[in-house]
Amino acid sequence: MNKAAELREMSDEQLQLTLNETAETLFRLRIKAQTERLDAPSELRKHRRLIARIKTVQSQRSNGGAR
Repeated sequence: MNKAAELREMSDEQLQLTLNETAETLFRLRIKAQTERLDAPSELRKHRRLIARIKTVQSQRSNGGAR
């Protein structure tokens, strides 16, 4: 979906919006996984990794860029 380079090009507001949407989608997938069978269980991993990428980019920006 979104590579780290694409995420770095986004503004802070866009990153936060993407993070919120992805977290909400992950929450819904987790609930669905508990109540019924998922069509694509790999979606859970994709969303978790996207959230981690977004948080990494945000922390790099708050720390003043790459080390």
